Amino acid sequence: MRIAQLANFVGPTSGGMKVVIEQLGAGYVAAGHERIFVAPGEHDSVRETADGILVSVRAPKVTEQYRMIFQPWRALDVLARFRPTNIEVSDKWTLSPAGRWARKRAVGSVLFSHERLSDMLAMWARRTFGVEAAVGAMNRRLAKEFDTVVVTSRFAADEFRGTGAALELVPLGVDLETFHPRAGTPADDGILKLAYVGRLSHEKSPQLAVATAVELHRRGVPVRLDLYGTGPDQAELEAIAGDAPVVFHGFVGGRDEVARRFASADVSLSVCPAETFGLAVLEALASGTPVVTSNRGGAFELVDETCGAWGAPDPRSLADAVERLRPRLGPDLRAAARRRAEQYGWQRAVGQMLALHERLADEAPYRSLQGFVRSKDA
Repeated sequence: MRIAQLANFVGPTSGGMKVVIEQLGAGYVAAGHERIFVAPGEHDSVRETADGILVSVRAPKVTEQYRMIFQPWRALDVLARFRPTNIEVSDKWTLSPAGRWARKRAVGSVLFSHERLSDMLAMWARRTFGVEAAVGAMNRRLAKEFDTVVVTSRFAADEFRGTGAALELVPLGVDLETFHPRAGTPADDGILKLAYVGRLSHEKSPQLAVATAVELHRRGVPVRLDLYGTGPDQAELEAIAGDAPVVFHGFVGGRDEVARRFASADVSLSVCPAETFGLAVLEALASGTPVVTSNRGGAFELVDETCGAWGAPDPRSLADAVERLRPRLGPDLRAAARRRAEQYGWQRAVGQMLALHERLADEAPYRSLQGFVRSKDA
């Protein structure tokens, strides 16, 4: 098979989505398939690498970190040039026309749903009025344009209920070699060390993480929160932190260093109630670090009582969850966290995706015949 992956919002400081695309792409190549990755860049370029053909499409910046392909025909021209047997689109916005492109050519098409549009837009706009109706219409359109929609959790699947989408549940994985308890050890200095790893933007809810640390500090808990990441909300987060022991470290380059920071924390805060999966949750657990999360969202499906705790998405409830977890901290809890993560290796996710792509490739002649019948009827 020749699988083309397409995405917007992938840059040098990208987090989860970039990891997913790279891990799946590497798995496709390792299994003997061809891979083309199409993403926005400063210039048009084509590079042949060990991980496949990497194509940059010239596109403007929409934030300091991210670019977006506003002219989808540029990406469609790349598809026409490389003629993939299957496409995998990690974007619901300007790259969604690739679904129609594939349908017309009997090419298998997968929409990889990395976020719930309803929650993302509501958190971005900080209001919910009018969001559900607009998102429902968009998801019904996407369901018609793509052969399959891949979701990574039951929480993510709920958004497509009633749209007619052909859903495939594919839980993601974690690099169990890089993220490992041996990468670091929390210092035994009496301070409860919390970590937040992710983008500092309100759709990721870093405000909740900071406010939770502030609440613990108010209660007299000896605590420190280390935030690793960049984003537009840092000034707001600094204001929320006030004089609480919250440290902003900025972007951490290199997965080995991220693993060390995770493994050196007592507890990881992954508290976003709109997260559809939570790669940071698995990376923390694989590093032996228990996780506190919200009781809503895809991350909640990854954390059970053996490896973490949860609360309602408000600072007091999440601080309560941290305090419930605190007496259990130690080698046994770290070992349990690692065992939980070991259930989510990348090999399983790659295998599921390849089985899906193979099925769509096998169905290509049938789709081609359907298109011929429709054209005759027209």
